[in-house]
Amino acid sequence: MDNPAATGMKSKFRNHGRPSNSRSNSMRSGRNVSRENGNSSGATGGVISPINEHTNEHTDEQTPLLARHFKTSNGVYLWEDDARPFIKWPAYFGLKVQQTLTSNYVNVFLVFVPLGIVSGAVGWSPAATFILNFLAIIPLASLLSFATEELSAKLGQTLGGLLNATFGNAVELIVSIVALKNNEIRIVQSSMLGSILSNILLVLGCCFLAGGIKYPQQRFNDVVASTMSSLMVVSTASLIIPATLYAVMKGTDANQDNNILILSHGTAVILLLLYVLYLLFQLRTHSDLFDAEGEAEQDGEPEEGRVLSPPAAGVALVLITVLVAVCAEYLVDSIDSIVQTAHISKTFIGLVLLPIVGNAAEHVTAVVVALKDKMDLAIGVAIGSSMQIALLVTPFLVILGWIMDKPMTLHFETFETVVFFLSVLITSYVIADGKSNYLEGAMLLGMYTIIALAFYVYPDDVKNSGLNLLSLLPGSSS
Repeated sequence: MDNPAATGMKSKFRNHGRPSNSRSNSMRSGRNVSRENGNSSGATGGVISPINEHTNEHTDEQTPLLARHFKTSNGVYLWEDDARPFIKWPAYFGLKVQQTLTSNYVNVFLVFVPLGIVSGAVGWSPAATFILNFLAIIPLASLLSFATEELSAKLGQTLGGLLNATFGNAVELIVSIVALKNNEIRIVQSSMLGSILSNILLVLGCCFLAGGIKYPQQRFNDVVASTMSSLMVVSTASLIIPATLYAVMKGTDANQDNNILILSHGTAVILLLLYVLYLLFQLRTHSDLFDAEGEAEQDGEPEEGRVLSPPAAGVALVLITVLVAVCAEYLVDSIDSIVQTAHISKTFIGLVLLPIVGNAAEHVTAVVVALKDKMDLAIGVAIGSSMQIALLVTPFLVILGWIMDKPMTLHFETFETVVFFLSVLITSYVIADGKSNYLEGAMLLGMYTIIALAFYVYPDDVKNSGLNLLSLLPGSSS
């Protein structure tokens, strides 16, 4: 089980699809078989088994086919049994690459990474460039999460949690920074809102529905869920207040844009401070509330061995981040042409399509965990990731826009703010009792589908109508 400190963040558990055998298990299996056949491990030296390796009785049947090419005939890994550097290190490197690439099923889309980069570099059609880089970022997001987890596991609870907080939503952050640099404020705002909505409605709904079909009712820690949902309500207020202030200032002599910028900058600083306090709350003062290790121990599941060493994970993290940045650059540059040719709005691209890029691997993981009746971890992915976007990534982008002299604010369009408010309100009601079933999952998925349809027909040139958003709050007489 992964570090419990990262439960409320995006990269929280081991990705599925990794080879089932660990290094120690494979070595133990190889030694046992060789003893049974009267051969010592040194008898074969570094000799590799024949091509028809599947017929070799020394091979562990549980060993993945690709991993067998890095073993000797007695089942021992080459770097353990062969001292020759030109065999030892290439074999070690090859197996680690193989284990990394098979860490998640979505990594089959890695073939689109070179295609996407080539399409942007040589100037293929905007549609081809958008689709190829869209598909390329999906596996890169999975690998980025994998490398972050591998590195954070070696750094201890506090540093590991901070690393997950930094890189947990790295794909969304990189895409948004590229869009912000190109002055695509609508793309930045809609992608942030879309990431939140896809997690609290789509991911959580899929978890509740999938788990509810298998189990009549599932339970989770309502205290943790309540804490996260309360912080989400605070982040909702940080969007409602700027929108309401903008509506109130209409018809006055006040400089609306300047005042909204001042409010957004101050609010962003406060939200970042709240997130730091939440990390302190989660990692230090109330860490027992977020401890998910006991669940794995009760189920008797052994902790999976780590694949990458800290230096290797750090190098992988840098390389994958660079590839994500390159693909994101080509992806964002092609958006304007896609809007004109496909006749869909930038808001729909940012709110519905782009969140799929960064969250696909995480969605699969959350649903698989829910099917195992580990709802605390599923809630940690869905609500925790949304909270991280709302309290960390979005305020950071506002501050970054301030530094870059870009008009990035927390003033979202009225319709978007209302949708955000209603989504958080519904999610808070659903998770308040600490229980879930398939009907609640269907309600969340239905809500997300309605929102997606609404934004599909939502035009980019809509202006604020001056709606007083305070009238939406409970107990308001207006």
